[in-house]
Amino acid sequence: MMSRKCMSAFIPLAALFLVGVQAAGKDAQKPTLRAGVLPKEGVKLDGVLSEPAWAAADSISNLTTIEPEEGGVPAGQTIIKVLANSKEIVIGALCYDPEPAKIVSFSKARDFDLEKEDNLTIVLDTFQDGRTGYVFAVNPSGARFDGLVSPQGGDINSEWDAVWEARTSRDERGWSAEIRIPIQSIRFKPGLSSWGFNVQRRVQRLQETSRWSGIKRDYKIHQTSQAGILTDLPHFNLGLGLSIRPALVGRSEKTAGARTHFTGDPSLDVTQRLGPNILTSLTVNTDFAETEVDSRQTNLTRFEILFPEKRTFFLEGADMFEFSSGLEETMIPFFSRRIGLFFEEEGKPGVEIPIDVGSKVNGQVGNTSLGALVVRTRKVDHLRVPGATMGVVRLKQHILSESSVGMIATVGDQLGRPGSWLSGVDFTYRNSRFLGDKNLILGVWGLVNGRSDLHGNKSALGFVVDYPNDRWNFTVASKRIGDGFNPSLGFVPRRGVHIWDGSIEFRPRPGWHLVRQTFHEVRYSVVNTLHSGLQSYAVTIKPFDWLLESGDRFQFSVTTAGDRLREQFDVFDRADKKVIIPPGSYDWARYKVRGASAQKRKISGEFSWESGGFYAGNLRTIVANVTLNWPLFKVELGGERDIAKLPFGDFTQNLYRSRVEFKFSPNLQVSSLLQYDNESSSFGTNTRLRWTFEPAAELFIIYNHNLVRSVGERRRWDFDSNKLVVKLQYAFRL
Repeated sequence: MMSRKCMSAFIPLAALFLVGVQAAGKDAQKPTLRAGVLPKEGVKLDGVLSEPAWAAADSISNLTTIEPEEGGVPAGQTIIKVLANSKEIVIGALCYDPEPAKIVSFSKARDFDLEKEDNLTIVLDTFQDGRTGYVFAVNPSGARFDGLVSPQGGDINSEWDAVWEARTSRDERGWSAEIRIPIQSIRFKPGLSSWGFNVQRRVQRLQETSRWSGIKRDYKIHQTSQAGILTDLPHFNLGLGLSIRPALVGRSEKTAGARTHFTGDPSLDVTQRLGPNILTSLTVNTDFAETEVDSRQTNLTRFEILFPEKRTFFLEGADMFEFSSGLEETMIPFFSRRIGLFFEEEGKPGVEIPIDVGSKVNGQVGNTSLGALVVRTRKVDHLRVPGATMGVVRLKQHILSESSVGMIATVGDQLGRPGSWLSGVDFTYRNSRFLGDKNLILGVWGLVNGRSDLHGNKSALGFVVDYPNDRWNFTVASKRIGDGFNPSLGFVPRRGVHIWDGSIEFRPRPGWHLVRQTFHEVRYSVVNTLHSGLQSYAVTIKPFDWLLESGDRFQFSVTTAGDRLREQFDVFDRADKKVIIPPGSYDWARYKVRGASAQKRKISGEFSWESGGFYAGNLRTIVANVTLNWPLFKVELGGERDIAKLPFGDFTQNLYRSRVEFKFSPNLQVSSLLQYDNESSSFGTNTRLRWTFEPAAELFIIYNHNLVRSVGERRRWDFDSNKLVVKLQYAFRL
């Protein structure tokens, strides 16, 4: 156990000890690209680089492969050019392909999966600090992807959406693209004439990845510390920096036994830039009608499942509120889904709590990043939820080359519980040049909270050591969470525990004819209570995991696990059947086989079979997913079946999911998500039309329909509820 005194001493000592290591290689030569001059009238965005401005611009003449060979020559040349004026940046790309008929490109939807199709990914580090940034990607069909780079060294937050455009064109030589990014869509450091810039291209059928800068398998494209430099940028003019986005929303709602209820409401979102690097936001009568419903998940544990934030207002600047490293699903001090959503039961869909007004500030001043949010939610009598005001403040000081030290504080409680607050500090050391060219992340953090109904230890402490590299990848993390630590605006599924978890993975490339890479992993988690010893453990050994040159993958793993229950819990709860795991000491072993076909095919899928012990009995789990891709539509079929035979009662849990997408164009899609699970005995559909008829204007039409299957002798489908929503929004940028 790490005491507060040890943790407070660790931060400055670690910084002093590691500063010399991090400084090594800091001034290594980076590739550069000069931005050309974009005429005032701009260029015609058609995916064809035909204007004279393109011919005169400097260019990246080709990329370098990192897959299948590090430092090799790609099968097809990639040429990149950039044009800029005071209001926008336009990126042009020529992606040559020796076999253009075999290009893999299915999706036209926003935020397509980068790992499944050919694509070109652009990364901008607009503060040139090697910590944060923006990701913009396009596939040959014109589908767009955008996201925020995690400042804590994690992945890309793809839920964030910006206003930008892209067009593509295909011919006998391959495909080309033009990407237009209005300067108002991003934050940047004033006075810079150069930004961090990187490009990556994926050729899916060849499993080939090539990149401009940071040409190491140990590095990811979103690591902005490894980006090259985009120079000769002009002085950007934001105008007033004001964006006003009104919206009109009409609803028709009906629940079983009630009349149809019609409502119509306006909403307003306003953003104002305080210079190029600070963005303030105001939302009034906030509406999230366009947000897709959560995908249902099976949960055979007694702990809450983490669902991602998808609401637009909370996603803008979400990277500013991230705290420490290595926490993920075990503890998040600020979880924005605690605002505006009420969960009557854990694991069940949330009920929307209206937001009357909210305001947010996020940005960077010098070497300090800041984020602040305050929201007022409305009183809802039938849920017994009072009106509440909640807020969060996050500050982070950048130190060394890639590291930071910060604080976070929250206040307020949506349920009206008085005296709710949280505060904490964190230190994250990041070095992408450890031992010359390796990644290393060290993090240490501490939190304390209060609320009138909380008792016991109200603190949480932890640290993480992470070595995320291509050949060797290991992590060690420790979290000590007090039994009274339960922040109102946080996510903490386990309390009163000390958690040790980590993994070590060896990923060699044997050079065999059919095998690209093999993976061998040991992963563990040990959870002790603070006072009475072991609570649970799990150790997973993966001796066999092969990625083939074709992109197909096969795995086998063994897991030994145990749980020391001091209280019973419902593992399956349906109106006609409940299975309860009683207190006791349980140990078991499970075996899993998984296979996945290459996603480059029009028909792809994956299948896994897992069997073995589960508490005092046995559990078999079958998971299958199939994806069918055609030019105009896409179908995904998936399901999970858990068959448990326990001394306390047998049960079978089924979850089925289907998604259908009609892809008329990159700016017009219709998608429908259908879900059923036999524990809730409910079938739900969420159908969404999204039409971006101008870059700053969108129309959404959403229809939800829910049925419930009665249990007992007369099993039939009964109407539960439906909702039709039409939302029109337009952003005026001044």
